[in-house]
Formats: sequence, C-alpha cells, structure tokens
Amino acid sequence: MIKAMSSKKFKYIDIFSGCGGLALGLHNAGWQGLFAVEKSRDAFSTLKHNLIDNNNNFLWPEWLPKKNHDINEIIKLYEKNLIELQGKITLIAGGPPCQGFSMAGRRDETDQRNTLIDSYIKFVELVKPQILFFENVKGFTIGFKKGNQRGKAYSEYVVEKLTKLGYDVAGTIVDFSEYGVPQKRQRFILVGTLHGKANMFFDSIKENRADFFKSKNLTDKTSLSDAISDLLQANGTMESPDTKNFQAGIYNKPKSSYQKYMRQGKSLTNKIADSHRFAKHKLETVEKFKFILANAIPNKNISNDIREIYNLQKHTVVPLCELSCTPTLTTLPDDYIHYCEPRILTVREYARIQSFPDTYEFKGCYTTGGERRKVDVPRYTQIGNAIPPLFAEQAGIVLKGML
Repeated sequence: MIKAMSSKKFKYIDIFSGCGGLALGLHNAGWQGLFAVEKSRDAFSTLKHNLIDNNNNFLWPEWLPKKNHDINEIIKLYEKNLIELQGKITLIAGGPPCQGFSMAGRRDETDQRNTLIDSYIKFVELVKPQILFFENVKGFTIGFKKGNQRGKAYSEYVVEKLTKLGYDVAGTIVDFSEYGVPQKRQRFILVGTLHGKANMFFDSIKENRADFFKSKNLTDKTSLSDAISDLLQANGTMESPDTKNFQAGIYNKPKSSYQKYMRQGKSLTNKIADSHRFAKHKLETVEKFKFILANAIPNKNISNDIREIYNLQKHTVVPLCELSCTPTLTTLPDDYIHYCEPRILTVREYARIQSFPDTYEFKGCYTTGGERRKVDVPRYTQIGNAIPPLFAEQAGIVLKGML
C-alpha cells in the first residue's frame, strides 16, 4: 500500500487546467503547484479566485503573467524558461480538451483541439518531469472511423510519443464512481514515469480506497441524494446574491457524511450556497418535467412515446435517480431533470456531483448560447469538463507515494 509523503511538497504544473478540479485535488494531497495553463478566461478566473487569490496553491514564476494562456503561446514565448525547469518539476498533470474525441459529442477528427495532443507532447519534452498524469474521455482510446476501418486511437499515439521521450507509460479506463464520486464517469487515465513501474499507479489507487474513505468519513458509493438532498428548492429561496431577478436555494441540514464533507469550512451563517441559482422554467416546462418524472425510467433517456407527446427533438433528456450515482454529467444542464423536483440541476448541485466542496466558488456566466459558445465557458461547462477533486486527491496521494 502506498502512503502519502507529507515531509516534502513536490512541484507540479497543471496544463489544460480548466476551473481547477485536478489542481484542487493535488493541493489537498500535498502537492505544490508552480503554475497553471488554461486558455479560457472564464475557467481561469474560477481557478485564480479559489487557488491563487484565496489560497497558496501556486507559487507562480515571475516570467509568466498571472492570467489565462494558450499552451502554444507559452511554448513559443517561454521555451527557454520551460527548459530551465528541467529537474525542478516532479509532475505535469492534465490532458488536452476532449470535445473532439467524446462519444457524447460529434466526435470530429478534424476538430482543431485534437492537435493540442502535439502541444502536450512538446510541453513534456521541454520540461521533462519525473511523472505524467493525463486524463481524457473514453473515446480517446477509440480510433476514428475511416470508411469501414478505424484509424489508430489517439491514446496509442500518445503512448508511442511518450515512450520515445523515455517514459514508462500505462493507461486504462477508470470509473470515478468507484472512488466516492456520485457519478458514473468513465475516463481514460494515463500515467508516465521516468523510473518505470507506471502500472503501479492503478494497483495502488485501488488498494488505497478503503483507507482514504475512512480518513474522510466517506463511503465507497455515494448516491445522488447523498450528494444534494440538502439543496432542495423546497427548503426555501432567497434572492440570488450574484444575479438579479433570480432565486437561489437555502441550505437544509446535512443528511449524509458526503454532504458534511462538502460543507466543511462553510460558515453556518451563510444560508445560500454559492452558484445555487434556480432556472426560471416556464409553467409548461414544469408540467412536462413532472410528467417525465412520473412516467420515465430514472437514469435512462426518455422513451419515444414521451418524445411524441411533447414533440421533443432534444437528443438527451434524463430524469435522475436519487438512489444511485448519476450518469456522466455533460456541459448541458438541460440534459438532466432533478430526481424529485421538476427542474434542471443548479450549478452548485453540478459541483457537488463532481465533488467540488461548497467553499469552491465559480466565476463567469451561468449559461451561454449562440455565437458566445465559441468564446464563453460558463459555470456549468467549467464543472462538466473538470476532473473530480475527490478522485484527483486520491491520484495525488498515489503519485507522491510512487516517488
């Protein structure tokens, strides 16, 4: 069994960091961040608020402006600085954007974001950390179709490139629901080391689960109601503190060990959870949701019969089940209906399902549409794209132990 090493803080760089889920988990595991690379202004503003301005997670070098950056811009402008980090950085964490590979999306091989794999390889080549931790969607391991044939999976391409750089590499599909996250979220995890035994990571993180859950007073399986039943709209509402003309939910008493853990450090005088703003549904939408909750199978996409009743063209409409974990959260909140209230989930409920603690505050707009989708990364999207901090912390403990 691998134990966390507390006597020394190892340094890491978080690339494609998003809103900071991986960084938060690594921080909780005792890692010291040097800097984070994230292109989106919205996502970086959330990370900066929580892990830089209000926490000492990142040391941040003087040569790099403390703002959102494109990884190619950093490679081009600061190549010399990155090379000078060789021997000083233990870990590079993070994986390129997954939209082009996702089975839930259009799965487009020509998606320009797919080329960020080469940017990732180049960044690793310049810094040469001891360990790599890489995350991407399950579709990353499946080659794109070319006629009746499938091409090489991008996961194979990455393994080949990293092996040429001297890394021992191991990767597999991991289900985060097996690590205390109330969501059946399967992701490809890859670990690379310069000193061999990369596969040790996957054996050790499984072995460590029981002790980790015990240390947090958590169970190995967390249901949706375990995660969010203290956040019901029925508890009462107040005016949203960050959005005029919207109502936000009031806390009820915590009803599970998971809720108590998520609310640690949250002042009891604060009645409203951050980003717990309710959508303004039309009356006909509420009635439609009530019908779906009463007649559809929980955690399953609605039937064609229900679609015909309401003339629904939307691809995914899933009423959630309170007694089990959720399906994989997408970046579209109207894909899901709350398990006992006729509404979509709030940003805070999304965050709970992704294991972000209630002290973690989200920045940027709640949702966006139209042409703004190409620019904005709203709160729901930030969370939907994140690595759950609860899993990231367990990964961080094992990665330290491997050293």
